[in-house]
Amino acid sequence: MNTKSMKKVLGQNSIWLVLLAMCLALTLSTKTFLTAQNFMNILTTESIIGIIAVGVMWCILSKGIDLSPGSVVALTSCISASLAQQFVYAGRLFPNLPDLPVIVAVLAALAVGTLIGLINGALIAYTKIPAFIATLGTQLIARALAQLYTNAYPIPELKPEFKNIAQYNLFGVIPMVVVIFVIFAIVSGYMLTQTRFGSSIYAIGGNDQAARVAGINVEKNLIKVYTWCAFCAATGGILLAARSGAGNSSVGLNYELDAIAAATVGGTSHTGGVCRISGVIAGILILGVLKNGMMLLKISPYLQQVFKGMIIIAAVVFDMRKNAKKN
Repeated sequence: MNTKSMKKVLGQNSIWLVLLAMCLALTLSTKTFLTAQNFMNILTTESIIGIIAVGVMWCILSKGIDLSPGSVVALTSCISASLAQQFVYAGRLFPNLPDLPVIVAVLAALAVGTLIGLINGALIAYTKIPAFIATLGTQLIARALAQLYTNAYPIPELKPEFKNIAQYNLFGVIPMVVVIFVIFAIVSGYMLTQTRFGSSIYAIGGNDQAARVAGINVEKNLIKVYTWCAFCAATGGILLAARSGAGNSSVGLNYELDAIAAATVGGTSHTGGVCRISGVIAGILILGVLKNGMMLLKISPYLQQVFKGMIIIAAVVFDMRKNAKKN
C-alpha cells in the first residue's frame, strides 16, 4: 500500500482512530472501563439511540432533519405497553380489552410510528415546509398524544414475553436490544450502499434539482426517508417499554438530539449527500464511550452536557470546513 492509499484509508477511518484513542485514555484513567461488562453496558445503553440514529442519518443525508423521534418513542412505548399489559392486572389502561398476543402490541406501535413518518414525509415533500418546522410540529403533537393517551401516568405490569423482546439475552450473553440494533444497522447500511433508493437519496442530498433531471422522484423518496426514520423510532419505543417494563409518556426526551449528534459526529454532512454507515456507528460508540467515561470519572452531569455540545459543534465546524475546501 503506497503513501497516498494509506492517507486515504486513514482519512476515511479517522473517526475510529478517535474512538480508539478515547478508549485508551479511559483505560489508563479508570480501573473499570476495560471490562467486558462495561462494554456490554455501553452497547445496551446506546442501542436504542443507535436504532434511531440509523434512521435520522437518512434525513440528514437528504439535506433535511427530523426532530420527532423522541416523541415517537414516547407515544409508541405507551401504545405498545397499553396493549401488552398482563390480563390479570386490575389496573389495565383498557380493562375491557381481550387478552391480545404480543405481536398485536408491536404491530400497532409500528403502524402509529410509520403513520407519523408518512405525515412528516408528505408535509416536507409536497407542501415544501422546511423539515425543521414540519418535524417540530409532529414532535409536539406526538408528545401531547402520548400524554393524553395515558393521562401522563405510567403503564406498568407488562407481559413477560413482551419484556423479553429487549430483556432476553441471546446465548445468555448478548442482550436482544443490541442484536436488534445490529440488524437495523446492517439493513440501513445495505439500503445505503446496495439499493437504488440509497443512491437516490445521495443524489437528492447532493443536488435535488439535478436528481429530478436524472429522473429521480424526489417527493416519493423523501416520504420513504421520513417513514423509515419514524419506523426506527417506533422500534426504539417498543424496545424501551420492553426494557423498562413500562410505557411512559415522559421517555424519549432529547433522544432525537442524541441521534442527530451521533450521525453528525460520525460524518453525516448537514449539507447533504455525504454519509457512511460505519461512521454513524462509530459516532454512536464515541458518544456512548464519552458518556460512560465521564460517569466513571464522576464528572458532573451538567458538565457532561457541555462536553457533548462542544463535540457536536466541533464536528459540524469540521464538516463545514471540509466541504468548503472541496468547493
